[in-house]
Amino acid sequence: MTQLSFAAVLSPIGRFALWVILLLAMLVTGLVQWQQGAHIQTDILAMLPHLHQDKLTESALNQVEQQLANQVYIAVIANNESQAISAAKQLIDSLNQPAHAPFTAIRSGADDHLQDLAKVYFEHRFGLLTAEQARAIETGNWHQLLSAAQSQLYSAFGFANSQLLSKDPLLLFPANLLALSPNSALRSQQGILLTDTSDGVAAIVMAKGRDSAFSPTAQQQQIQALTSAFSHINQQYPQVSFLKAGALFHAIAATESAKQEISRIGLISMLGIILLVWLAFRSIMPLFAALLTLTSGVVFAFVATLSIFGQLHLLTLVFGTSLIGVAIDYSFHFYCEKQAHPNDNASDTLRRIFPALTLALATSAAAFIAIGFTPFPGMQQVAVFCAAGLIGAYLTLLLVFPLLGNHPLKPTPGLTLAQRYLTLLQRLFTATQWWQKTTIATLLVCVVAILFWGLSKADSDDDIRQLQQSPAAITTEENQLRQLLSGGTDNQFILVSGRNEQDLLQTLEQLTPVLDKAISTGELDQAISLSRFMPSIARQRHNHQLQQQLYQQHLDEIISEMGLDDSIKVSLLKQLNQAQSQWLTPKMVLIQANDDLHSLWLGPISTTEKTQQYGAIVLLGGIHSLSSLKQRLTDHEWSLGQVTLIDKVGDISALMGQYRQLTLELLVWVFGLASLVFSIKYGIKLALAIVSIPALSVLLTLACLGLVGSSISLFHALALILVLGIGIDYSLFFAEAKHTSRGVMMAIFMSACSTLLAFGLLALSQTHAIHFFGLTLLFGISFSFLLAPFISFITRKTL
Repeated sequence: MTQLSFAAVLSPIGRFALWVILLLAMLVTGLVQWQQGAHIQTDILAMLPHLHQDKLTESALNQVEQQLANQVYIAVIANNESQAISAAKQLIDSLNQPAHAPFTAIRSGADDHLQDLAKVYFEHRFGLLTAEQARAIETGNWHQLLSAAQSQLYSAFGFANSQLLSKDPLLLFPANLLALSPNSALRSQQGILLTDTSDGVAAIVMAKGRDSAFSPTAQQQQIQALTSAFSHINQQYPQVSFLKAGALFHAIAATESAKQEISRIGLISMLGIILLVWLAFRSIMPLFAALLTLTSGVVFAFVATLSIFGQLHLLTLVFGTSLIGVAIDYSFHFYCEKQAHPNDNASDTLRRIFPALTLALATSAAAFIAIGFTPFPGMQQVAVFCAAGLIGAYLTLLLVFPLLGNHPLKPTPGLTLAQRYLTLLQRLFTATQWWQKTTIATLLVCVVAILFWGLSKADSDDDIRQLQQSPAAITTEENQLRQLLSGGTDNQFILVSGRNEQDLLQTLEQLTPVLDKAISTGELDQAISLSRFMPSIARQRHNHQLQQQLYQQHLDEIISEMGLDDSIKVSLLKQLNQAQSQWLTPKMVLIQANDDLHSLWLGPISTTEKTQQYGAIVLLGGIHSLSSLKQRLTDHEWSLGQVTLIDKVGDISALMGQYRQLTLELLVWVFGLASLVFSIKYGIKLALAIVSIPALSVLLTLACLGLVGSSISLFHALALILVLGIGIDYSLFFAEAKHTSRGVMMAIFMSACSTLLAFGLLALSQTHAIHFFGLTLLFGISFSFLLAPFISFITRKTL
């Protein structure tokens, strides 16, 4: 339907009434959505793409994320051990105090399950041996075990007592129990986990947030609880200090940064555009109409996003501030065209710009929709938010401006300056003097040099960690706490699977020496595996045979050397024989185990309707060479199961790289398709000219990114889609200019300024993804503005 036929259907008042109905409907819909649970999402992980994993891997990822999510670690650093213990207990009591405390599972070194778990292990002691104990018996060096037992027997800090010696004369069990906690840097006193530091003694307290750390309400509650607890402790112990780590503190920094950026970027953009409109038209009505257009666009954007996704990501709002610079362009084109033709009424002005305006909406909306095909839920929201906002602004222009846009405009210097600028460009374009030709040749050489040098320096970087960069103070504090905890755990982990429970346990045992080798070569600091806690039946049977052989051959000598009574011999051998058919199973361990052990056990997972696999997780800490570790696991042959290094960060980064490549390829296809479509309306020559403007802008942008050292990522590629859409908009308006281009030039200038105020300011963001997005658009829009006016000379329109 053309603008002429549309105008004949409804009067200006009728169209305005229709717009009011649409706006009220959108507002009511948005209110209903909000009351039904729509909310603002602040979780940065919600922006990440969804990986297509098998069920076992997906279960492992969910298990690890659930265990580590919302976890907070606090180190209470004091001058001495007693002070650290007292302060840590006070912290635990303070966090537990409120009726609806924001934290749960607040604990330190105390483990209520440890004593019961030790009993289970002791009942199956004849199937348990450390690797050193087994090696000593296998090689006939059992006297080493005897010497170690004698040292324990005569040590003031030993474990020996008459009851234990009668059932374990070589004191093999205590060593097995100690092997379950190989971290010698940490110790437990009075239920508090302690470690020595350069400043004294640190007590470790752990807590889990009751609600998500990415919820603004939960963030406020949790940080207030911690601040209050720290304050009370410092009143009694002024010299006590604290180290904090956990997703909570990164989430708070991200939330505050996003809020500040929304306020700062939005405010500066709005003030800049208000000043721009006032200087261009010197009238309140264009300013009011521009703000009305923008407000309507934002309402449409909010409601559409909430209706489709049920939530609005905080980063969508940051990206969405760029909507200010695009949606308001429609009112710029209307008033610049009206100023250039003061005798036309509002309907005539709309009829004049309607074809170019509609094509501009189609290309811009298509550019945003193309972003929606990426695997990022957050970027899909950006696409819907901006596309819906543009449609809202477009409808506002068509339905409201015929009624509000008939007021006269005062003459301003804007059109005169636009005319002078176009005249200057035309003189350069139609140069006849040698110095003019020399200037053009110099400019062309510079452009070619920039393209060649910049594109040769361009590279790529798809690491998802550029999504969010926390302040240095937070990461430094977290690294200090990780050192106290002997490295903590990393995001990467190992998934071990087997056809049945015993295959899984044996594969875990095969993995242990491989990881020990990796630790000894410096590829890894530590690994936390269930192999220490759940020996396979095969391993237990082998250990039982070793102990049976040892006691049958040397029990008399052991009793004599340890100074024990011969009466224990009969009872010990009887217990040894009875243990031959009583093996320790994972179920026995898990019944008594704490959440940390439970989180490492996946158990049976149905992979298909008829098959299932057993899985377990091995956590890794302090990875120094991920590639070497991965190669080590790949080179080893696993006979009974599978061992896979799960690197979600790497997998998502690789996926980002694939989509970056696809997006850049999409740009090439869009250029070809646009040339074909525009050639139908404008002919091949003008169609190629229209497309060449954004194409050259994209190439120059890539070159400039290479020159400034900004590695190309998916976010650069997504921004290039907008450069394409906006660049084509600029070209289309010049191509559609029938008699004069000065109104279009003025509108494009204002459009570029407003877009740069919105998009360009995103380059100031502390979040790298947003910074890359804004920096790319800063270059791209600038080049599109500089190149677009040459379309008017190619079409040979009268100025």
